[in-house]
Amino acid sequence: MKLHELGASLPSGPNRKRVGRGTGSGRGKTCGRGTKGQGSRSGHKFHPTFEGGQLPLVKRLPKLRGFKRYGKVAYTPINLDELGAVFPEGTEVTLQVLADVGFISNTREPVVVLGRGELPHRLSLHAHRCSRAAREAVLAQGGTVTIEALDRA
Repeated sequence: MKLHELGASLPSGPNRKRVGRGTGSGRGKTCGRGTKGQGSRSGHKFHPTFEGGQLPLVKRLPKLRGFKRYGKVAYTPINLDELGAVFPEGTEVTLQVLADVGFISNTREPVVVLGRGELPHRLSLHAHRCSRAAREAVLAQGGTVTIEALDRA
């Protein structure tokens, strides 16, 4: 392709409407604005929620309370009694093992181990967070708790 072979590019959008060019154009006389009223005047602007004087939907609905924090990490809770029921003694419970068993959907999902129930035997835990009660229960059975770094990417 050479410079002299280039043609004009296609227009980036539809042509703008040329209004007020006679009745034969279909956009003559009132130019598509209808007759009389706020919408027919120049410079008219409706608020996006304006409903013709009726109480707008945004005012009829109850106001939302509070807010949702951006970037909040939602941890998947796993309790000690669940771990004790599934894994035999001495098992190293990693994120991959939790995903294989079905506690979490993938290894990047944030996991917190909570202390509900009793741990019947020794386990080695790997999680993103661990409650104090859960840590004490695991250590009391002779197990270990390793906190993994949370991958936020």
